[in-house]
Amino acid sequence: MSFSPSRCHSPPHDVIPSLTVSFPPHAVPPVSPHGSCPRSPDRAAPERAPRIYTRTGDSGFSSTFTGERRPKGDRIFEALGATDELSSAIGLAGEFSSEKGHTFVDQLHKVQCMLQDVGSNLATPLSSAREAHRKRTSFSEKPVLELEQWIDNYSEQLPPLRAFILPSGGKSSAALHFSRAVCRRAERWLSDYLFVLARYAAMKEGKEEKIYVKPEP
Repeated sequence: MSFSPSRCHSPPHDVIPSLTVSFPPHAVPPVSPHGSCPRSPDRAAPERAPRIYTRTGDSGFSSTFTGERRPKGDRIFEALGATDELSSAIGLAGEFSSEKGHTFVDQLHKVQCMLQDVGSNLATPLSSAREAHRKRTSFSEKPVLELEQWIDNYSEQLPPLRAFILPSGGKSSAALHFSRAVCRRAERWLSDYLFVLARYAAMKEGKEEKIYVKPEP
């Protein structure tokens, strides 16, 4: 599912209901029926880790950033799931690539942050979004232009493509190809970058790219 580059920005922590959960800023544990222990005035209350569950139940529904309740099978949550899966696949590719010392790992992290912004945008349906929602989840076309520059930079360093390449070329390259395949369910424009990067990783590691060979009849 494609997205418009004119609508995203750094997401608040509670934007994506399928990926993250909002927590009350001053949440405290339930009071014991036996009362609570008084605190010494000179001792600060210990910080509590936020819960990742809400105890509200869902009955097959979930909330968007705007508060709109939709069935969990809604295409918004399908798109959020695909985006989250893509970010996870890119994270795995980034770990393999980091082990090999590839300098493009920082770019992959930047792409993951970009996808988080995309998720914020997806979780803000225009049908229920107020101006404050749209402003908080908007973003510019700058990430798209930057990706195009990255693609051009790596493409210029690669040998000509003369055959259909199969996902291969070492762990880094294969993981990037896997990310590319997942990407096709979420956003095809990014898949061009992942394809070129997979070839670049194989070249830098001196790994052979396997090509398609038509079976004998």
